[in-house]
Amino acid sequence: MTDNLTPKAIVAALDEHIIGQQDAKRAVAVALRNRWRRQRLGADLRDEVTPKNILMIGPTGCGKTEISRREQIARDLVEEAIRLEKERRREAVREAASDAAMERLLTALVGDNASEATRASFRQRIVQNAMNDVEVEIEVADGPSAPFDMGNMGGSMQMIDLSDMMGKALGRKATRRQKLRVPDAWDRLVEEEADKRLDQDDVARVALANAETNGIVFLDEIDKIAVSDVRGGSVSREGVQRDLLPLIEGTTVATKHGPMKTDHVLFIASGAFHVAKPSDMLPELQGRLPIRVELRALTEADFVRILSETRANLVAQYKALLGTEDVTLDITEDAVTQIAHIAAQVNASVENIGARRLQTVMERLLEEVSFEAEDLKGETVTIDAAYVRDKLANLAGNTDLSKYIL
Repeated sequence: MTDNLTPKAIVAALDEHIIGQQDAKRAVAVALRNRWRRQRLGADLRDEVTPKNILMIGPTGCGKTEISRREQIARDLVEEAIRLEKERRREAVREAASDAAMERLLTALVGDNASEATRASFRQRIVQNAMNDVEVEIEVADGPSAPFDMGNMGGSMQMIDLSDMMGKALGRKATRRQKLRVPDAWDRLVEEEADKRLDQDDVARVALANAETNGIVFLDEIDKIAVSDVRGGSVSREGVQRDLLPLIEGTTVATKHGPMKTDHVLFIASGAFHVAKPSDMLPELQGRLPIRVELRALTEADFVRILSETRANLVAQYKALLGTEDVTLDITEDAVTQIAHIAAQVNASVENIGARRLQTVMERLLEEVSFEAEDLKGETVTIDAAYVRDKLANLAGNTDLSKYIL
């Protein structure tokens, strides 16, 4: 975190993406800034200062997940730290990596015995993007097999490549041939050459320390594991809470990159708490989530602002998507107001899923335009309030249809 990322700056950044919920934004901003402040304490006091974890309470779709997602909270903290550290270090060796990658790419294109003039000619064509549609077969490092997702069985199973194991035992790195377009081959080779120049052990060491010091974990729907008298399965839910406790209180977790302490990881939990209450959680878990912020349900006016004021809002997204087909989409202000009204109406009559309703309403509204886009090339399609009412008013007013369509 940089010196300039003050609480006010963090809230201002969140305001570009999330409407309202100022209390929650302030709580997250202060918690993040405290990470920066802790790093500037003396060693004797630094280890004693633990994160003040946050519990967000609010209805579905009101912005709890977005507030945390915008601060780049990663599910897999260590792997994300490794990725970020590699990305940072690759920049320092990019020039040397690019030179080596170019030589490998030229060899793949013209062979080992081509003259320097031929290589120079091909090098120029690559730089000028004159070979972007050409395919080339390159030899690349063979990455580990993807894990097999075991879904509801509670984990994943890693497929073991015996040939890869033997290659490593004999000091050889497994490789394979792959056919790619020249730009994709270039990117892959630059990444490989950059990684060759990194001290992987040091990357892991620094990344682990960064995860321990600056890591943030977001626990969504924590209310689902709260014990309530009106629902069954209390034993299993209490078990999940007890499994979480050591992680939040501070423990050492074994990872493939080495042990990681969670003592100073910041945990932000959220839940709707429609049925259960925060007090239904284990007292020990409640105690580890001392900062409570309650989020309000979003209103029709909020929906208008979400569609018109936030960065990369849905209106801008659909305009850009149809723009790729050379179709100009003009959504008027009164159309935005009508879309917000219908979304709020359906939330009130069917089920309140907050801002997520805007996605289903917009998708239904523009379904025909999206489908017919190839025949509308070069045209401007105007969506006004009358168009919105024509497409959606009947659906919004019919509770049974809304339940399944909107």
